[in-house]
Amino acid sequence: MARIAKIEKREDLSPEHHGVFDAIAESRGRVQGPFPMLLHSPELAGRVAHLGAHVRFEMGLSQKLKELVILTVARELDCGFEWSVHAGHARAAGISDDCIEALRTRREPAGLTPEEADVRRYARELLQSHRVSADAFAAVEARLGPAGCVELSALIGYYVLLACVLNSMEVEPAEGEKPLDL
Repeated sequence: MARIAKIEKREDLSPEHHGVFDAIAESRGRVQGPFPMLLHSPELAGRVAHLGAHVRFEMGLSQKLKELVILTVARELDCGFEWSVHAGHARAAGISDDCIEALRTRREPAGLTPEEADVRRYARELLQSHRVSADAFAAVEARLGPAGCVELSALIGYYVLLACVLNSMEVEPAEGEKPLDL
C-alpha cells in the first residue's frame, strides 16, 4: 500500500489543477504509476509528464533500446512498479522473454546486439558508479553520436526520477504481476 493517498480523480485536485490532471490522463490513457503521487505537487507532475512524453515518444532512440534501458534502471533501482509496466512494453518492442528474465534475475542477458550491449553497459556504469567509462562512452557515441549520448543519459535520469518516486512512496506493481527479486 502506498505511503500517501493516491490522487486518481480529477476532483481530488483544486480546480486550477484540473488541466494538469487532464493532460496526464490524456497522454497516458489514465493517471497511473508515479503520477497519483506526483499530483500532490501538480506543477511538478505536469512538468514530469511533459518530459516523459518527450523521452518516451519523441527521442531518437529505438523503442527496443529505450525499453532495454528502462528495464536496466528498474532492475538496478529495484523498482517493482516500473519493472512490471515496462516488461510488457519490452516484449512488445522485441526484447525476448529470455533477456527479460535474465535482467530480472540480475544475469547478463545473452544474445544482445553490439548496440544493445553498448547501451546497457553505459546505463549500468552510470547507475552503479555514477560515471561512464571512456570506453563505454566512446562506444555509444560512435553508434548514436553526441545527441544520442545526451538522450540516453536523460532517459536513464528520467526513469531514475520515476523509480525514486515509486520506491519512496511504496507504489507496488499491480496484483498478479511477477515481482522483482530484491
